[in-house]
Amino acid sequence: MIQRCPENPIISPCDVKPSRPGFEVVCTFNAGVARYGDEVVLLLRVAEIPVNDDPGKVLVPIYSSREGRLIVREFDRADSSIDFSDSRFVRTPDRQFLTSISHFRLARSKNGIHFSIAETPAMFPETQYEEYGIEDARITKIGDIFYINYCGTADVGITTLLASTTDFETFERHGVMFCPDNKDVEIFPEKINGKYYALHRPTSAEYRHRSIWMAESSDLLCWGNHRLFLETREGFWDDGRVGGSAVPFRIDEGWLEIYHGAGKDNRYCLGALLLDAEEPWKVLGRSERPILEPEAEYELEGFFGNVVFNNGVLFEDGMVKIYYGAADTHIAYAEISLEEVLAGLCQIGESTC
Repeated sequence: MIQRCPENPIISPCDVKPSRPGFEVVCTFNAGVARYGDEVVLLLRVAEIPVNDDPGKVLVPIYSSREGRLIVREFDRADSSIDFSDSRFVRTPDRQFLTSISHFRLARSKNGIHFSIAETPAMFPETQYEEYGIEDARITKIGDIFYINYCGTADVGITTLLASTTDFETFERHGVMFCPDNKDVEIFPEKINGKYYALHRPTSAEYRHRSIWMAESSDLLCWGNHRLFLETREGFWDDGRVGGSAVPFRIDEGWLEIYHGAGKDNRYCLGALLLDAEEPWKVLGRSERPILEPEAEYELEGFFGNVVFNNGVLFEDGMVKIYYGAADTHIAYAEISLEEVLAGLCQIGESTC
């Protein structure tokens, strides 16, 4: 029963100005979402590549924390020691590079559909943990402060970092929350029995698990008491990997979390979890079928097709309003009533779950 916006995709790469001369925007996706005053604000992930007129070369943008600037490295396609088989990567015998670099761009809207997009980055890579880019912002409002956790990609691995703002004009960085390799972090928007909680998704390099974990903290920076929270389900739409998507929000029945799952065929969909209000590590219900799955052309075809991926929602007037990345290329919008989401949950312990 989900309703896609008829104007989808609402933001595309052609709508965003490159951050500097000599670059082009190739993807705008996976936005953090917040309500700020009478506006909806998005922190877009904007991926850029250097303009390249030489088909014999591959250009790789890197933020050099040592030099304090963006540099571009050249690789020769004729070099047989380098793997160019995946257009997203350049793999040398000793390192792996990304062929694009991502930053965050602010977009504002009065109606939540038509956005004005800033011409310059809100946040750009600037530390050793961000040399290949910053990705997938998620925004949690606690009091008057908007906390932004995001992924930093670098040769040392994928870390989760924390920043904050009160006005979406200036941003303060607070450093690394979770060490490599960890991503898909969602911070609950209030303390529960005196503690902050967060979902996160560590990656097991040896056993290749992609499961959701939960951690707790007293200060949002130091996290502990990690526990396995949610695993894949054999034979379901999420039997390949699972990860958190949107910041959980409070409803009468508990906490509602929109999460993403992929099958073994790498088809990414969105589902929902109902969590206990006082013991959020207890899952009360889980979507038997996806609430959103790739069906529209802009979700099936793109930089990485067959993907819907969500970083944030607004819950307003009984509607779950989902801003999501489509095919790792565009931003799209859809909404579904809370009633419909809850009706699609099966209780944990039922045979169907």
